[in-house]
Amino acid sequence: MAMGAAAITDDAVEIAPGVHWVGALDPHLRSFDIILKTANGTSYNAYVVRGENGVAVIDTVKENFSDDFFRRLESVASYDEITTIVLNHLEPDHSGALPELLRRAPRARVYLSTRAQMMLKALLKPSGEKPPAYIPVTTGDSVDLGGRTLSFLHTPYLHWPDTQCTYIEEDGILFTGDIFGCHFCDTRLFNDRVGDFRFSFEYYYAHIMRPFRAYVLDAVALIEPLALNLIAPAHGPILRHLPREYLHRYRELATPRLFNEARSEKTLLVFYLSAYGNTRRMAEAIAAGAERIAGVRVSLYDLEGGDSDIFTDLVEEADGLAFGSPTINADAVKPIWDLLSSLTSVNVKGKLGAAFGSYGWSGEAVRLIEDRLRGLKLRVPVDGLRIKLVPDTGELEQCCHLGESLARHLTGQSEHRELDMAILA
Repeated sequence: MAMGAAAITDDAVEIAPGVHWVGALDPHLRSFDIILKTANGTSYNAYVVRGENGVAVIDTVKENFSDDFFRRLESVASYDEITTIVLNHLEPDHSGALPELLRRAPRARVYLSTRAQMMLKALLKPSGEKPPAYIPVTTGDSVDLGGRTLSFLHTPYLHWPDTQCTYIEEDGILFTGDIFGCHFCDTRLFNDRVGDFRFSFEYYYAHIMRPFRAYVLDAVALIEPLALNLIAPAHGPILRHLPREYLHRYRELATPRLFNEARSEKTLLVFYLSAYGNTRRMAEAIAAGAERIAGVRVSLYDLEGGDSDIFTDLVEEADGLAFGSPTINADAVKPIWDLLSSLTSVNVKGKLGAAFGSYGWSGEAVRLIEDRLRGLKLRVPVDGLRIKLVPDTGELEQCCHLGESLARHLTGQSEHRELDMAILA
């Protein structure tokens, strides 16, 4: 909660004529979904839209904030007026009050994305509730509230498969779920009144939306033609001042940041950390081998010389990634794990991956790295290479062959292995 901000009342807050915020504030939250730090807490934004023929509720709140949600909802609508419940996203912080809302508003019909149907059943399973009657919707579908039309936009993977946006055509108001949101709690609610939330806005994008930037760009393209007077996200400030600037910022954030001066080439990044220079020699030989293949640009990076965060943009634009680590205490070294951990914030699915390293006793690092690469959905087509202690000339040539093989896979020149069917018998 912002210091010095006026305390918010228990009533709903009007964001446009006949449209109210009925969410909840969580100012003391300091960690969200384990991975996100929240220095300013967060909000769970839900909205009520009144038409001539009924009332719509768009999203709910986290279950333990239900009392705040229902108190605000009751200040602007009665339950028998509610004809429509829209779920833009089914994550529990947006749908926690849904079971109770369904009990209180039995006339309401539930609208959700086509991808959300199975998720709704799983969501209600622990409470024993039967899934309500629902209507799956996608781009082009709409609900007429009487004088107000709710139109749906299919915007999946922002950041779950089920996500969608809802647009009031007559008012130019877009309810966006998680996209354009952030974890920033301020009782003043609106972006032109709250404290400076720029860091929170971009931090949220980097940790929640960045892995899905292709879907972000699809969503931005879908939204750009719309008249936008206000963007109402599920977390953080309501964007009523210059809302289109936030749309433009998302396009900038989702657009590749690094200039590619050799667009026809594939890129292979070789990261390593070396205790006694042996893994470094392997890395250099792998790079030299890869450079034998035309059409591949190879880069070597010693992780002792840089924090893993500085490589995020580079990794995101690369085609292949190789990781080299000595084995110390039966494990890969911490800088390698730090870099691998940072890959969860970018989309690495389908990129080529490989592992290598020198060892003294048992050599587990290579296998552990490969397992992690597969867990991140990288392709690992070539077995990792382990060399005991100091690599000799022959072993360095093996490293060159590994680099060459990786480069061939990147350029589509890899040899197809013929399986001996006797082995499979």
